[in-house]
Order: sequence, then structure tokens, then C-alpha cells
Amino acid sequence: MASTTPIDTPPAPPLSPRSGTSTGRAGDKIFSGLSRGSGILLLVIMASIAGFLTYRAAIALSKNEGNFLTTLDWNASADPPVFGIAVLFVGTVVSSIIAMAIAVPIAVGIALFISHYAPRRLAAPIAYVVDLLAAVPSIIYGLWGALVLVPYLDGLNLWLDQYFSWTYIFDQTQPGVARNMLTVGILLAIMILPIVTSVSREVFLQVPRMNEEAALALGATRWEVIRLSVLPFGRSGVISASMLGLGRALGETMAVATVLSPNYVLSLHLLDPGGGTFAQNIAAKFDEATETGRDALIASGLVLFVLTLLVNGAARLIIARRKEYSGANA
Repeated sequence: MASTTPIDTPPAPPLSPRSGTSTGRAGDKIFSGLSRGSGILLLVIMASIAGFLTYRAAIALSKNEGNFLTTLDWNASADPPVFGIAVLFVGTVVSSIIAMAIAVPIAVGIALFISHYAPRRLAAPIAYVVDLLAAVPSIIYGLWGALVLVPYLDGLNLWLDQYFSWTYIFDQTQPGVARNMLTVGILLAIMILPIVTSVSREVFLQVPRMNEEAALALGATRWEVIRLSVLPFGRSGVISASMLGLGRALGETMAVATVLSPNYVLSLHLLDPGGGTFAQNIAAKFDEATETGRDALIASGLVLFVLTLLVNGAARLIIARRKEYSGANA
């Protein structure tokens, strides 16, 4: 029988309890420190912004003679100042809802066409144009909306008023140029359409090829493959893309200020001229505002800041729940 001798083996390198890899490299430590520092810095910046807005808003609210939440007027530079965000809040929410209702279905359709229907020779140029439109400055959209979109929407306003005035929201009680919340919503939809399309397209392209081939092997049609494999896989990505678009719609300034005739009349008649949004009001009144007026505008900016955080937080919760639901069904 042959004798065996023990072989000395070197000790294994220390493993990270989370990743199972060596933690002794300086590059790993530097990268970990930079990542952690970047995250902390982001939180510090967000907290600083919130603190500044809250401080200046408290100064304005202490001088306000009206109810900040329900007052329809905005006379922040008067003596005494009277201002409220009721009209601005409704205008911001309504215009964003209109934009999302128009843009998201169209964006998903375009993304599916580029990723699964269009031939490669056609898909690449369309994708390039979509990405290019996403980078166009908002003032360009605003000028185009004021010079081209507004005149062409006069006929649409008359048609909606003639056939759909029974819905109340399309009842035009103050005829005039189409500088209203419906126009703002359509313009915002055009602006966020490239963003939602671009992100959704990239998500749809990440669908595992095996899932699609398995559905085709079982005799599924092209639409059934998309409905059973592509859309469930990309649902969370589409939600994220929609939230990116909604963020731009909520905070859009110059385009809205260019096409809207602002007033402080609270109305759900979308075809009546007037309305207002937080960002548009800040852009229009900041230069001519007094110190108290600027503090009041900062207070309205704080509301927009909180509204954006709530929307993004709700989107994160929806995505997390869908992931948990998908994992439970897997």
C-alpha cells in the first residue's frame, strides 16, 4: 500500500460576509467608500434643500393673511400679502394627469414597435430620433407650442365643446384662444413622450429571449408573446419610465409659461383659458416679486418638492410590491 503524506494548503483569503469575495484589495475599499460617500452626500443635499425651502416658507406663511391651502388669489407682494396654492395645485395635477393619460399608452406602443415589430433598418433610425427628441430643451417645445400647437387646437376645442360639453370638463364657458389646461397637458405629453418611450424600449429589449421563444414554440402569436412575456417582464420598468415623465411634467416651467394664459380662477373646465402651475407661477413672478413675494414662491416650491417626493415614493412602493408578487408566483 502506498503511503500518503499530508499536503500543506495555503489558508483561504478572507471572504466578505455579503459578497463572498476578497476584501483585501485597496480598489474595493476605495470604491466602497466612494459609493457610500456619494449616497450620504445625496441625502445631505436633499436635506439641505428641504431645510432651506422650509425656512423660507415659514417666513412667508407667518406674514400671509390668507389660507395657504385654499386661497385662490396670489398677491404675495401686496401689503398685507395674501396668497394661496389652490389654483396652482389643481393646475399642476390636472395638466400632469392629462399628459400621462396621453403619453404613456402611445410611448408603450412606440417602444413595442421599435423593439419587437419594426425591422432593424427601420428600428435604429426611429430609436435615434426618439432619443434626440428627449434632449430637446423645453423652451423649444414652448415656442413650437405657442406658434404652432395653440392655433391648431382652436378647432379641437370647438369640436370638443360641441360634442362633449355634457361631460362638464369639456364645456367651454369662456370662448377664447386655446391657451388652457388642455393645451398644456397635450404639450407636456409631447415633451415626456420621448423619455417614456426611450426607457420603455430599453426595458423591453432586456426580456429574456428564451421566454419569447418558449411562447412561440407553444404556438403563441406575436401579440400573445408580448402580452404573456414582454409586458409582465417590463411592467416595473414602464412604471419607472412613467415616473420619470411625470417628474418632468410636474416641474416643467418654460414651456407651460409660454403657452398658458395664467389666472387664479379655480375651474375644471379644461377648455376655458387660464389656470396655473407651480413652476409656471414661480418663473412668471420671481423677477418682479418683493422679498416676501419670493419667500411665498419658495413656499409653493416646497409644496412641489413634497409632491414630487410623494409621487416617486408611491412609484417605488408599487414597483417593490410587484417584484414581491412576481417572486411569490415564481
